[in-house]
Amino acid sequence: MTANIDPNMMIVGLMIIALLAIAMWLHFRKHESQTLERRFGPEYGRTVEELGSRPKAEAELKARQKRVEKLDLVPLAPAEAARFSDAWRSLQARFVDNPKGVLADADRLVRELMQKRGYPMGDFERRAADISVHHPSVVEHYRAAHDIAGQDQRGEADTEGLRQAVIHYRALFSELLEVEQPQSAGEGKLETQS
Repeated sequence: MTANIDPNMMIVGLMIIALLAIAMWLHFRKHESQTLERRFGPEYGRTVEELGSRPKAEAELKARQKRVEKLDLVPLAPAEAARFSDAWRSLQARFVDNPKGVLADADRLVRELMQKRGYPMGDFERRAADISVHHPSVVEHYRAAHDIAGQDQRGEADTEGLRQAVIHYRALFSELLEVEQPQSAGEGKLETQS
């Protein structure tokens, strides 16, 4: 005995399956968007605005994540962190006497710290994009400091602008000044990578 399947029922069944697949895909995309938005915070919105659409922005943010996952980012050894901290304190103390010189030194010190941690030193936009993956809350500080440094190079920044730039650099610097943590007593110390 063969069962007769109503062709209309078969079409309805296939449509239901297709609708369920679409609903599942839309749910997955929404969840993925929300995850990226939470992870990148304001950087998500900035990227959407810059690229003009959520799909383009999300593709860019995912590409950043993949690129940064391949980097060998390392925390600083305590001695290196102390050296960088001392250099920053010295830089801030010199600001009163030479604000313009300090801004260039702040930029150089931040880039040296980024390089020591393992960030590639490509163009500014690439550095900012790389920073946004693990430090989305301070990447805007980096962009603001960079903008003011550009104004300074054109002779358009006043002392207050320079002070603001140094404050922005300090926010990024403090975030990047990650020190390696010793392992538990039985495991020994982490080795520093240069």
